[in-house]
Amino acid sequence: MRYSRFFAPTLRDDPADAEVISHKLLLRAGYIRRVTSGVYDFLPMGLRVLRKIENIVREEMNRAGAQELLMPMVQPGGLWKKSGRWEKYGPELLRITDRHQHESCLGPTHEEVICDLVSRELRSYKQLPMNLYQIQSKFRDEIRPRFGLMRGREFVMKDAYSFHADEACLAAEYQNMFATYNRIFTRLGLKFRPVEADTGSIGGSASHEFHVLAESGEDLIAHCSKCDYAANVEMAKSKRDVPTGKTTALTDVETPNVTSAEDVAAFFNTDTAQLVKTLVYHVSGGPEDGNIVAACVRGDDQLQEIKLIRALNATGIEMASDEAIKSVGGIAGFVGPVALNCKLLFDDTLKNSTGLIAGANKNDTHLSGLDISRDLSSAEFSDLRETRTGDTCPKCDGTIELSRGIEVGHIFALGTCYSEPMEVQFQNQEGKRTTATMGCYGIGVSRLVAAVVEQCNDENGIAWPAHLAPFQVAIITMGKSDSGLEASEKIYHELQDAGIEVLWDDRKERPGVKFKDAELMGLPVHVVVGDRGLEKGVVEIRPRGDEKTEIAVDTVLSSVQSLLSGSHT
Repeated sequence: MRYSRFFAPTLRDDPADAEVISHKLLLRAGYIRRVTSGVYDFLPMGLRVLRKIENIVREEMNRAGAQELLMPMVQPGGLWKKSGRWEKYGPELLRITDRHQHESCLGPTHEEVICDLVSRELRSYKQLPMNLYQIQSKFRDEIRPRFGLMRGREFVMKDAYSFHADEACLAAEYQNMFATYNRIFTRLGLKFRPVEADTGSIGGSASHEFHVLAESGEDLIAHCSKCDYAANVEMAKSKRDVPTGKTTALTDVETPNVTSAEDVAAFFNTDTAQLVKTLVYHVSGGPEDGNIVAACVRGDDQLQEIKLIRALNATGIEMASDEAIKSVGGIAGFVGPVALNCKLLFDDTLKNSTGLIAGANKNDTHLSGLDISRDLSSAEFSDLRETRTGDTCPKCDGTIELSRGIEVGHIFALGTCYSEPMEVQFQNQEGKRTTATMGCYGIGVSRLVAAVVEQCNDENGIAWPAHLAPFQVAIITMGKSDSGLEASEKIYHELQDAGIEVLWDDRKERPGVKFKDAELMGLPVHVVVGDRGLEKGVVEIRPRGDEKTEIAVDTVLSSVQSLLSGSHT
C-alpha cells in the first residue's frame, strides 16, 4: 500500500480522554477512532490487525473441531424471557421495541439463540457432541465504558457453544477448549495466565478466565510462586497463619470514639488479626432474598463480596443502612456478631478461634474474649476473605503473589442451566428424551488488539510482533529524486511479490515525520531509501527500535526475509 493513498490519520499528542497506553497509541497511530461512548471505528490499520487475530482464533477453533456459523445481533426478547435472563441480566442488556411492538435486544452473548437453534435441529445422541462458534459484534450497555477497546459497549467477540449427551463428554470438551485457548494466546505472543474464576451472570458449575498480564488490567489475579495455581481474587483460596488469643470470659469493654480496626487493636494492645470485622448486607436473590446477613472476617482481612454472594447462593448484595443494622440489633460503628438477629456467616480462618475482639452492638463498646464455637452456636463458615500477597498457596507451600490482568478469554461448564429452560433435548441410547448439557467459550477479539499493545510498546509507539502487524515492512523514501522513487517502487513490488505486506511511505513529508509515523505505527522492519545511499548502491534496513545497517539494493528481499524469520511467527 502506498501511504499517499492510505487512510491512516496519526496524531502527535496523546488524546485528553485516553488513560491507558493502548488507548493512547491506537488513537495516535490511526488504528481506531471514537464514534460515541464505548463505540469505535476500526480504521484500515486497525482492521488489518483485528483480522489477523481473528484468523488465528479461527484456525485454532477449526483445528479443535468446532464449526463456524453466524447468528443475528438482534435477538427476540421472548428467547431471553424463556431462559429467565430478560430481567436478571440487568441494565447492560439494551432492549429495543420495533414498529410491531415486539421486544428485542442487542446481543451481549448468544446462549439463548444457539439453544433455540439446536433445540429445533437436535434429535438423537448420534448428533452429539457438537461445538458451534461465531466471530461477531456484541453490545453491552456498560455504565462506564473506559480504556478504549479494553472496556467498550460494542466489541468483537468469538463465542462458542458446545452440546453434549453427558457430563463426561462436556468435561472432555472443556479441556479441549482450555488447550485451544492456550494455543491461541501463545500464538499471539502474549504473556498470559489461565485462572479459576467466578461464573458470574453467565452461570454454570466451573469456569476459567484467561488474563493477559498488564499493569493496566482491571482484574487482580492470585498466583503461586511455585506451582501452576492461579485464580481471580474473586475465587482465589489461600492459607495463612492466624494467631489465637487466650480463652477468657466474654467481657464488655468501653472504647469511646474507637472504631477503626487499627485503633481498636491499639486500644487492646493486640494484633488486628485478633479482631472480628462484621459487615452487614441486604441480600438479593436466593434463599436469603430480602433478608439481612452479617459476614465476619479477621480485622486485617478484606471481605470478597463475590465469595459471599456465592456462599449465600444469591444474585447480589449491598451494604445495609444504619436503620437496617439497627433492626437486627446492631449499632453502626460498633456492630458485632453476638446477639445479632440475622444469619451469621464467618470466614473459615475464624474457625476454632478464641480470645477475639468484636463490636458489642452498643455505643462506644467492644467485646473481648469472644470464642465463636462457645458464644455463637448458630455460626456458619465459608471462604469469604480476599487472598492477599504473602499468603500460602492452597495446593503447595508456595507463596501467593498478586498481578494485574486483562481478561481476554473465559470458558464455562454450563451444565443444563440454559439447555433445560430452552428445552434442548434429544433421544439418548435408551430411547428416552433427555436434556443436553452445555459449555460456552468466549474470547474478546477486539480487546486482544488492545491487550497486545499493552504488552508490546515503547516510548516511540506500538511494537507489533511481525505476524500481527498491519504491515510487516515500512519503505521510507528520502528526498524527491526520480531515482529514489524508482528504487523504492522496485523494492515495493519485489517485497509484495514475495508475499510480504508493505507500506511504502511515498508522501511529500519531512524525513522526521515519516520516521516517527513508522515507529508510532509499530511496523517491524524499516527500509530507508535515500539518494546518498543509492549513489553507493545501498539502502538502510533496521528492525524497529534497533540499529540500522547498510545493505546492497539487490539484497533487500533476502535481508527482510531474514529479519522477519527471526521474529515471532
